[in-house]
Amino acid sequence: MSLEDVLTWVERGSAEAELARQIDFDRLPAHVAIIMDGNGRWAAQRSLPRVQGHRAGIDSVRDVVEASARLGVQVLTLYAFSVENWKRPPTEVATLMALLKRYLRSELRMLLDNNIRFKVVGREHELAPDVRDELVFAARQTELNTGMQFNIALNYGGRAEVVDAARRAIEAGVHADELDEERFAGFLYTAGQPDPDLLIRTSGEMRVSNFLLWQIAYAEIWVTETLWPDFRRQHLFDAVLAYQKRERRYGGIARPVVAG
Repeated sequence: MSLEDVLTWVERGSAEAELARQIDFDRLPAHVAIIMDGNGRWAAQRSLPRVQGHRAGIDSVRDVVEASARLGVQVLTLYAFSVENWKRPPTEVATLMALLKRYLRSELRMLLDNNIRFKVVGREHELAPDVRDELVFAARQTELNTGMQFNIALNYGGRAEVVDAARRAIEAGVHADELDEERFAGFLYTAGQPDPDLLIRTSGEMRVSNFLLWQIAYAEIWVTETLWPDFRRQHLFDAVLAYQKRERRYGGIARPVVAG
């Protein structure tokens, strides 16, 4: 993917086109992770039920996934449903799961056309069978694609992931003296993927909400007041440009952002 891929997709002369021209495509974040927050507030501001905010958020997912793929991002991970979200009202949970199934059915062609691979990160086995069936189908249909890896964090928790990784390491017979950070990372849900370079959070909240706790150790964090249903490619481009202006320290001497 390249600038040309983006410019053929956005409106000529638009703000998005101008932002895209400012991006250095040789220094993109390899992995972008997004905490999609603010659906409920978006609905409340419009005196709508919370579920209407979740429905509106689907348009943002569609836009950001395709924009990320066209930019050339290697991995995109969206935080869709946490292990704590089961505490929400049953009707809201049921709506979220129905929206997820509808998204996968309606957007499968977009994923295939853009050479995107789909994967679930989280405790997928605890989901309802009908939801698992949709997830497995989408993953199998896209598994041969060679472009962007698109992860949906579903029934996900960062602490739960670390616990699950420890269990898998034990089951694999790994001895304590054989275990280092690199070996342990191979038991995470994101094994084989680069750690996030850029973590985006919408709605202005300043917390990581138990998301990719191991993987975001050195991620650059970008927070926007924009609520998720209003987040679009323009905001993604803004975040990438902000990322490219930073120097990454990794606990030591500052280093400019380099290609992922």
